[in-house]
Amino acid sequence: MDPTLKDLREWLLREHSGTVCADRLRVVADELADLTACGLPGAVVELGCYRGAMALWIRSVLDSLGDRDRDREIHVYDSFQGMPAPGAEDSDHLATGELRSSPDDVRATHTTWGRPAPVIHAGWFDETLPNELPEEIAFAYLDGDFYGSTFTGLKHCVTRLAPTGVLLVDDYADTAVNPRAWDGLPGVKRACDAYFGAPSPVTVVVGEGDLAFGRYEKPESLG
Repeated sequence: MDPTLKDLREWLLREHSGTVCADRLRVVADELADLTACGLPGAVVELGCYRGAMALWIRSVLDSLGDRDRDREIHVYDSFQGMPAPGAEDSDHLATGELRSSPDDVRATHTTWGRPAPVIHAGWFDETLPNELPEEIAFAYLDGDFYGSTFTGLKHCVTRLAPTGVLLVDDYADTAVNPRAWDGLPGVKRACDAYFGAPSPVTVVVGEGDLAFGRYEKPESLG
């Protein structure tokens, strides 16, 4: 690993342990390496960025891989008002207004490491995603936490994914496949099941710890 990237990884695990973990950072880095190696076109998007820790990691990994394509923008989306009220499909793990941040928090996180900030879209997903998502997405990281946010993210992102583009869903816990997965936000998987139907094309990503991750890859051709 690039020495600067290693230092960043340690800093993120220390300063942003509530939103990133070693498994998350490794899986995202591996996906970005594959994306860069195959030269897949399109933007990178993160839905639910909080203070920008994962966006900073994505930017830094892409830079370390030499993926400096001027067309490869990173877009982040967040209400910056904290969590919405949980719905009927959600747990009470997160309360209304929790995880409040600001666009300046995202910029400050990037400034700390001398990285350019992403394109920041402030507002609820149903307000921003219909008109503010890039037309073509190579990689998406969906961290919606609740059923409604996750479903909205899927509805708008999946159709814009480039063929073989990947969408990672944070907090997707399929304990039948991975009993170690943390299942504190059950609305996430329920939203994926409702959106995709059965059999689900979402596969489980297993980490060394309690990682709860789902992975969807857009088919190369639907014909």
